[in-house]
Amino acid sequence: MKLKRPASLGRGFNLFWLGQSVSVVGDKITLFVVPTLMIFVLHADAFQVGIVAMAQYLGIPLLGPVAGVLVDRWDKRTTMLVCDLIRLAAVATIPLAYWQHWLSTPLLFGCVAVVSSATIFFTVGYLIAVPAVVEGEHLVSAYSRLEGSRSVAEVSGPSVAAALYAALGVSALLVDAGSYLVSALCFRTMRPWGEQTRVEGSIRERLTLGFRLNWTDPVLRRVVVAAVTLNCGGPVFVTVLPVLAYRGLKVSVAEFGAAMSVAALGALLGAVLSPRLSRRFGTGRTMAYGLLCHCLVGLGVLAAPALPSGPVIAVTMGCYGFFMSCINVCSAPARQSRMSAANQGVMHAAYRTVTWGVIPLAAFVGGWVVTLLTPSLGILDAARVTMAGGTLLAAFSFLPASGLQRLLDAAEREKSAGPEPALADAS
Repeated sequence: MKLKRPASLGRGFNLFWLGQSVSVVGDKITLFVVPTLMIFVLHADAFQVGIVAMAQYLGIPLLGPVAGVLVDRWDKRTTMLVCDLIRLAAVATIPLAYWQHWLSTPLLFGCVAVVSSATIFFTVGYLIAVPAVVEGEHLVSAYSRLEGSRSVAEVSGPSVAAALYAALGVSALLVDAGSYLVSALCFRTMRPWGEQTRVEGSIRERLTLGFRLNWTDPVLRRVVVAAVTLNCGGPVFVTVLPVLAYRGLKVSVAEFGAAMSVAALGALLGAVLSPRLSRRFGTGRTMAYGLLCHCLVGLGVLAAPALPSGPVIAVTMGCYGFFMSCINVCSAPARQSRMSAANQGVMHAAYRTVTWGVIPLAAFVGGWVVTLLTPSLGILDAARVTMAGGTLLAAFSFLPASGLQRLLDAAEREKSAGPEPALADAS
């Protein structure tokens, strides 16, 4: 049987896709190297690792609401290009500080916080960019390709990061800095798109509108509640994982990097299969069961050290990534289908503020609980108990998501029968 070549989604999307593909590989290197530096160079404990992990998301509740309003008013392409350059400078500061003997946990916190702040504005533009350069009927395919790139980065990133760290040490972060430059050049090459939007109302009114849109629309409300629940427990699991691997299970940097790369094959498979699952079972149903399975498979990490630690981490995180891809591919199209182009920015910004705003606290709690339990349980059991608790909490995200398909089907019938739902253009 001859495989059909995927249809091109246009030069604009291809440039966008190229820039993001390179950038996310670099991101995975930094996400791997920073906690590794903290544990092996700065000899940081679980609490300090949790503090720096918190910095990745701290700007969301502080800058998230205003980001959507400002990006709506700015040139989107220029905004994303500048964000890439800011992130380049922040990441490059870490090896510079190491060479000058300035490296410390507070400096890492600051650099990660700057990257996070720029990423907030970038991501709002990112979510607007895709529907701006891709026709509506191709959105799921576009997100599938972007998710596929992210999954390839998950596959290659940890192994590449482990190899670069072994060869270059902290200088490996310069690869991530270079990836932001490639992304910026891709935006510079693209034709203009998503210029400033003329919107009515003050900044305060637009901020209020963003939160109201997410709550008054029944589909968006369920997605928000599900995402908040997921992000109350999921970051606990992710934050504690390096502590469990390095300190509890005595896994080497090379073994952990290889395990995470093998694990990410599941995420790549999920990105490839998600559009098919969405077409067969429905976007809402695929997302709901993806949430449930994503959380429950995390309990597989408890099989170590009774079984070999590296393979346990690889298999567990492979399944974890597969279902995360299903969630990501289905979430954005489901939300974008409920909103007009004029309100995309404030809707996405408010959504991320609420749903990602809980992540800093969850990351902090993860590191703090491990530190609290270690004297009585030991580092291994403290990490295992903390990760299991976060995973079970996140599994409750299935409950609000379980009714999504019914609402999406009803909206589709209403759209076919007449005008789009009024909520899609609330003002």
